[in-house]
Amino acid sequence: MSKSSVNPTNDNAPDKNEKSAFAQRFRGYFPVVVDVETAGFNAQTDALLEIAATTLKLDEITGLFSLDETIHFHVDPFEGANLEKAALEFTGIDPTNPLRGAVDEYKALTDIFKLIRKKMKAAGCQRAVMVAHNAAFDLGFVNAAIERCSIKRSPFHPFVSFDTTTLSGLALGQTVLAKACLTAGLEFNNNEAHSALYDTEKTAELFCFIVNKWQEMGGWPLAIDNEEEAEQVNA
Repeated sequence: MSKSSVNPTNDNAPDKNEKSAFAQRFRGYFPVVVDVETAGFNAQTDALLEIAATTLKLDEITGLFSLDETIHFHVDPFEGANLEKAALEFTGIDPTNPLRGAVDEYKALTDIFKLIRKKMKAAGCQRAVMVAHNAAFDLGFVNAAIERCSIKRSPFHPFVSFDTTTLSGLALGQTVLAKACLTAGLEFNNNEAHSALYDTEKTAELFCFIVNKWQEMGGWPLAIDNEEEAEQVNA
């Protein structure tokens, strides 16, 4: 190819600084759906027993989100962890069962974070944000485990989260995960509930349903009436 055939100022060339559609949708955040199963309600004292995370993908043609990849771990209780009998009976988890194939908190978190960083980079996002049902609970346990493991860099924002309890209350009039899923027309099997793997993927389906429904109703992308408003939005 001759030098004369190359146009260094090609107006049709993609802008390297242009944000991906995924990054534009959530202001640079990369939503990751998480669920934890625990041996109580106190993130500082009670054991983390299961954790799962589901990443999402965006169809750039339709603008619709769907589930991408899920990673899941059974977790060994940290040394000195409290195990509430009522919590174990509720989840049906036996922390002493060797067939669980449990790993320590550090292994679970670092493997999950590795996947998140890979997917986040591919989507052109700068920071992950946790999506969960009653998100403060899950984020609290993850943050406590991060501190125990002395992990210096987490992909998650330390306090920002997207709570599907709130979103489904607004969009569907339901706050219980099972009822919200059924109202949205999503299958939900109560016999499989309270497993981090199952609940994470159901929460991810619910989140995608709400976000996609909002778009289909005309809520995204936001309408900009004139260039002046566009400049204010981008300022």
